[in-house]
Amino acid sequence: MKGEIMEGNNKSNSIDEYILQFPHEVQEKLKTIRKVIKDAVPEAEEKISYQMPTFALHGNLVHFAAYKKHIGFYPTSSGIVAFEHELSDYKSSKGAVQFPLEKPIPYELVSEIVKFRAAENKKKADGKLKKK
Repeated sequence: MKGEIMEGNNKSNSIDEYILQFPHEVQEKLKTIRKVIKDAVPEAEEKISYQMPTFALHGNLVHFAAYKKHIGFYPTSSGIVAFEHELSDYKSSKGAVQFPLEKPIPYELVSEIVKFRAAENKKKADGKLKKK
């Protein structure tokens, strides 16, 4: 699902810096996605990974990125599989989904997927702790 990243230099050091390189209407969608993720999993850590805004909790939860015609959302393959039916209206691949810029972004669904990924990562982390 490679797409052309919008005009930014793509060497952002923070999510704020990443968002600021896009046109205003795209910035608003990116800010809302960020807020939805923060609200869903307040303890998640923000970072830039793979040159994309990333949220992590016991490992990466989700990434997102702006492209010329869509916002890419990357909840790993398990996030895509678990919400396959809900994501059926969108172009998707093994670990990514594309939300077209000209359509409303399903923020409630993004929140559900992020919560699912957080629970999945916590379960994995708990399993690793028990083995020690």
